[in-house]
Amino acid sequence: QVQLVESGGGLVQSGGSLRLSCAASGSIFRFNVMGWYRQAPGKPRDLVALITNGGTTYYGDSVKGRFTISGDNAKNTVYLQMNSLKPEDTDVYYCNVNFGGREYWGQGTQVTVSS
Repeated sequence: QVQLVESGGGLVQSGGSLRLSCAASGSIFRFNVMGWYRQAPGKPRDLVALITNGGTTYYGDSVKGRFTISGDNAKNTVYLQMNSLKPEDTDVYYCNVNFGGREYWGQGTQVTVSS
């Protein structure tokens, strides 16, 4: 069983920054990959960024150059630093891990970017 708790969302003006955190129950090093996804009402959940336990990262095209995913094994936490935010980044952001053949999601954190 894995629990993921996101935090750090909020309201920010266009061009601003936010840092999201995803705290996992137990060591994140045991997960091959952790990811951030986002979802607007009525739309599918889209991949934002991934990080492997070796530190390799991957980003969706819409966030490349603006967002940075990182992990802190000592704190069992994965972060998503979001800079140069745009109104179209407004979504609920979810942390994800696939472990032991099961998919786990956090409860989500709302990010709202005003124009």
